[in-house]
Amino acid sequence: MRKTAQVFENISEWTGKVAMWFCLFLVLLLTWEVFMRYVLGRPTIYSYEISTMMGVTIAAGGLAFAHKYHGHVRVDVFWKNLSPKGQAIADVIGAFLFFFPLISVLVYVAGKWTARSIVEHEILTQTYLYPPAWPVRAVMTLGFFLFLPQGVAKLIRDLYLITKGEQI
Repeated sequence: MRKTAQVFENISEWTGKVAMWFCLFLVLLLTWEVFMRYVLGRPTIYSYEISTMMGVTIAAGGLAFAHKYHGHVRVDVFWKNLSPKGQAIADVIGAFLFFFPLISVLVYVAGKWTARSIVEHEILTQTYLYPPAWPVRAVMTLGFFLFLPQGVAKLIRDLYLITKGEQI
């Protein structure tokens, strides 16, 4: 079980590092756009659309990474007062009641959205670039899908703590 959790967490780490590179690319793109718009007076037609796509990539790619490092918002009014074992029990209950059902539905819906985008040859029309919509939809689906293994890794660690009384 420890090896499974480590493999899943390594995947989350890798996707988080990829998302970090997209942060750099997004900053460079927006810096270029500001330069083109305000210095040269020639705004680009592609920066808005591509920056939106990069933002989706950063958010989707960072889901599992943020979960690994407990970066998501938590309402911990009661949770913070529990013992580590009590926190693990609360996290397991929350995982089965909320996390796994919600992420499963998101993967399913995003997958259908991506498939429909491919079949219908959907394009994004916010600018005159008109890129195909399916790549950004697929990235979003992949991000939700990769969120699931990190949830499983967290579940494994919590169950180990509950049963053995120590952390992996």
